[in-house]
Amino acid sequence: MKHLTIIFLLFITNSIFSQDKYILEKPIVDERVELLSIVFRLADAKEYSSEKFRLYTDKIDKHFSKYKNHELIEFIKKIKKEDQTGYDAVMAMAIHIGNPPDFKPLVEFSDSIPDPDQRWKKKNSIKFLELLKKFYKDANCSLFFKNNEDLYKQVSTKFLPIYNYLDLAWYTKFYGAKPKAKFKIVIGLGNGGGNFGPQIKLKNGKVEIYAIMGTWQVDSLGMAKFDINTYFSTLLHEFNHSFVNHLIEQNAEKFQENGEYIYEVVKYEMLDQAYGDWNTMLSEALVRASVIKYMKDHNFKKNEIDKEIQDQIESKFLWINELVEELEKYDRQRDKYPTLESYMPNIIEAYNSYTNKIKIYEASLDEKRPKVISINEFNNNDQHVNSEIKTITINFDRPLMGDRYSISAGSKGDSAYPEMGDIIFSQDNKTLILHVKLEKNKEYQFILTSRAFISTEKIPIKEYEINFKTE
Repeated sequence: MKHLTIIFLLFITNSIFSQDKYILEKPIVDERVELLSIVFRLADAKEYSSEKFRLYTDKIDKHFSKYKNHELIEFIKKIKKEDQTGYDAVMAMAIHIGNPPDFKPLVEFSDSIPDPDQRWKKKNSIKFLELLKKFYKDANCSLFFKNNEDLYKQVSTKFLPIYNYLDLAWYTKFYGAKPKAKFKIVIGLGNGGGNFGPQIKLKNGKVEIYAIMGTWQVDSLGMAKFDINTYFSTLLHEFNHSFVNHLIEQNAEKFQENGEYIYEVVKYEMLDQAYGDWNTMLSEALVRASVIKYMKDHNFKKNEIDKEIQDQIESKFLWINELVEELEKYDRQRDKYPTLESYMPNIIEAYNSYTNKIKIYEASLDEKRPKVISINEFNNNDQHVNSEIKTITINFDRPLMGDRYSISAGSKGDSAYPEMGDIIFSQDNKTLILHVKLEKNKEYQFILTSRAFISTEKIPIKEYEINFKTE
């Protein structure tokens, strides 16, 4: 019986892994991603300067610190300043070039087509690759990568439980089709909390979508750790893009009028999430609705699903509930609609309703959102505050959860952040009391963030900035 059980388990395991390889390759560390992360770290790009994974970033510093004045690094500083070439534009370039040491472009660079990203001008892309080749040789990058081969293998293995947790069969069953794009998981060892989802359309017309996952947790020994509770939702989200993006693209003309209207209403919040146009917004909306459908189909706890929905509403995908309902309608009529692609005319039609209701959705959310109504000791932006006050008492229009708070420095930096002691809520959770120590004749600024000031209905405040100056 044991022998038969082992054979059966081996059969199941082999079936799963053959399916995995067919639909989704195992996670890897990509030298192109690592190299571009490293050179932008050397150019002091804050988004690539994380030291969360010190076991690795210390090795980067040891090997590369003497090359901080290399002409490539100076050039990166220049394009960062002139064209804001950073963040996801860096990872976009990484996947648009071939492997070292040649780094041949996988697509033709162009000023008219935003490949690899609109922040990369054609002449800058060409010069960047010329200098990258030189840097690769001058800094003996091949030795660095060779010395870290074992570490890359360890990290890739550690990510496997997240990869294996995905129910890959659900995707082909729900969408009714194989993915139109190839999906690749890459672990960015030096990226800290930065996750990126660039994609490339190759010369043969095939599309590759990447989930470049940051490394922001380590264990007691300093080794990278990938907690399923924090990483899985991101991977679940990104994988949906390989099934969804083309559905929006091939129906662009039919979505355009509604997409443009909705985008104008939520434009600020979309830009804040680096969603620069209505096409991207609609792809993101359908992906996020699909994530919620996956959660429902896999019996996630109600509070987890509710939180996911509320997170999307807070991200200004205000029509997410209705879009999820539309996906559920589709799933109940699979005899009529075998694929989500065949159901797209219904989703296009549904967007007429979302467009008509978008301002109602927005007003409804704002009405439910907790608001700061007063500060006892002074008015916000007061320039004549008594430096002897010991508390700042902030009143809200409704009770908050009262078990958390999140206060950050503002644009004026840490020097304007007041020295704080105890922070407590009133008994009714409608008032926050900050114990402070202030200096004379000084400007102060801090922000109540939306991360933790949440109503009992689980709706967060809109980020609230407090400014004042003492006498």
